[in-house]
Amino acid sequence: MPLPAINHPSPIDGQTALLAVIGDPIQHSLSPLMHNAALAQLGLNWRYLALPVPPERLGEAVQGLGAIGCRGVSVTIPHKESIAALLNSVDPIAKQLGAVNCLVPDGRGGWHGTNTDWSGFLVPLQQHFSNGAETALVLGGGGVVRAVLHSCQALGFKRLLLRARNKQKMEALAAWAATLTLPLELLPWEEPLTDLLPQVDLVVNGTPLGMGEWQQQSPLSEGQLALLPAHALVYDVVYTPRPTRLLREAAARGLACQDGLEMLVQQGAAALKLWTGLGQVPVDAMGKAVEQALAKPRLVP
Repeated sequence: MPLPAINHPSPIDGQTALLAVIGDPIQHSLSPLMHNAALAQLGLNWRYLALPVPPERLGEAVQGLGAIGCRGVSVTIPHKESIAALLNSVDPIAKQLGAVNCLVPDGRGGWHGTNTDWSGFLVPLQQHFSNGAETALVLGGGGVVRAVLHSCQALGFKRLLLRARNKQKMEALAAWAATLTLPLELLPWEEPLTDLLPQVDLVVNGTPLGMGEWQQQSPLSEGQLALLPAHALVYDVVYTPRPTRLLREAAARGLACQDGLEMLVQQGAAALKLWTGLGQVPVDAMGKAVEQALAKPRLVP
């Protein structure tokens, strides 16, 4: 089913500027929908496209996008780590996280790399934990976990519990956390968590459990969710399906829930501010465009 077109204030012409997201695969990306909705509302004669870039062509793509005057680039899987070596500069947070998801022109025909994933994750939590919190339980060892742990530190969590299946990834995260003095404790995946869950203020699912072929799975059982305190927030970085099994079962327990859609929108909004130089961008329009897309069946080639 084709998605509705975004009504832009002006047709594409010789003055239309380009923004892009690069990845492999990229056909599934919702970023063009949300960014083009924002650009239309802002009245900018800019367009945002999804461009497939295989790993072996990444250097050519980065150089070519700079050469044609692209105004900004989003970076997604599998390029977030490898792209840093191709940039003229990388900001300190992106270096700390070991991942770049946003490129900004540096004025010299090259690119400056930054990371907006962590701030995108952080925004939905700021009000909920405005009075501080003690303990966060982070599940998973994938790339998003560094951004999650960095955000939890920024919020002032005093204790970070990490539970992952892959022991090597968990140990690598522990070594990284030690360089930043993060208060990280490692938990085996088989750990029952019976004594810990009553102390947890925030649970974050950074695993693929709940999406794709694992849609019927959850990283925590209903019995484990029942051990969480009533004030706890359960945050799943997955946003399709909505809700995941984890969030359905958490909501049934009366717990506050947050999926990854707001993270997607907020990291995009942070990038758009960098590209346009604007202090405010239409976040509501971006969120509405993504929600409408997720509500309809999509045919991905």
